[in-house]
Amino acid sequence: MQGFRKIVLGVSALLISLSARADYAWNFPEPVTPMALDTLHVHNKFMLISMAIFFVVLAIMIYSIFAHRKSKNFKPVADKAPSTATEIFWTLIPFVILLLIDFVIMGIPAYHSVVMMEDTRNEAKMVIKITGSQWRWQYEYLDGDAKGIKFVSNLSTPKVQTDKGYEGVKDEQYLLEVDNRLVLPVGEKVRILMTATDVLHNWWVPQFGSSRVAVPGFIRETWVQVDKAGTYRGQCKELCGKGHGYMPIVVDAVPMEEYKAWAVAKNAEMAKAAAGSDKEWTKDELVAEGKVVYEKNCAVCHQASGAGLPPAFPALTGSKITTSPIFGADGKYLKDGHLDRVLNGVRVMPAWKALLNDTEIAAVITYERNGLGNSVGDVLQPSQVKAARQ
Repeated sequence: MQGFRKIVLGVSALLISLSARADYAWNFPEPVTPMALDTLHVHNKFMLISMAIFFVVLAIMIYSIFAHRKSKNFKPVADKAPSTATEIFWTLIPFVILLLIDFVIMGIPAYHSVVMMEDTRNEAKMVIKITGSQWRWQYEYLDGDAKGIKFVSNLSTPKVQTDKGYEGVKDEQYLLEVDNRLVLPVGEKVRILMTATDVLHNWWVPQFGSSRVAVPGFIRETWVQVDKAGTYRGQCKELCGKGHGYMPIVVDAVPMEEYKAWAVAKNAEMAKAAAGSDKEWTKDELVAEGKVVYEKNCAVCHQASGAGLPPAFPALTGSKITTSPIFGADGKYLKDGHLDRVLNGVRVMPAWKALLNDTEIAAVITYERNGLGNSVGDVLQPSQVKAARQ
């Protein structure tokens, strides 16, 4: 009776735990690329083969156990163990059978899939460079209608929703929404060049079927061809630090005409932002813009208050970097000064000159020096950042 009670309690606990699952599926997510579809077919084929082997071996074991049991007075064929040669023979037979299954029945489809995954050049219509950094993605279109378009994609879930103790309603796409989505044309093969600025990252969208580690200092390749219009979400699949769970991927696959219209609009947006580097901004304008840039890009490490997480992420409030002069007597920005650190990075901090435009850099530096508990009072203009780049 005690044992039966334990079984009931165990089954009840199991059933209750099922309610905690946010999502559950028996199969892969719907494949929307040739690579994902091929991977699904190979997976299903391998599962059928593995199941067939399992049930054949299980059937033989069950037959042997029941047919040769002592209660049926089964007598062994021989009173002594078989010869070494016989044992080797009956060991090699299943080995050879499994070898043939692995290398022929399973090896050929697997080889086809690997070749398909590595075929990044043939018929590719466009090239996109993806750079992973802690903790965001940078996308750069290298050719085609969108050539020259370059932007950073950050998590757009409000920080208050990720704070400990938050009890309000969370966004539908909590931790899976970004401010700038990657846009791809439907049906076009896209070659992807992948790298990282700091540690290993992995650009992974489950429905695309591709996964490739981005390695600092190396360019790695993969490709994607989305055959169905829609919005597809993924995440970094490499453990890349404290913000690992805060660098999602969102891809919009749209018809070619819609993609071309997006490229025109995005180019106009970038041109407008570039024109801002020649404008004389007021302190209030820079501080307001800088606050937005800071919360998107810097708060994840230095915290929204500027308190940081020492020693890895130093505080900005009252720090020597944010309160010392930016330029020297010769008019050049000081080495290891505020502008130098933001432009060129240091240790785990990325070089923001590759990620932000002149206006964004000028704004965020002005905000850091006149916000977060600092009150230096100076202003950095985008034109000064533009000159510093040169």
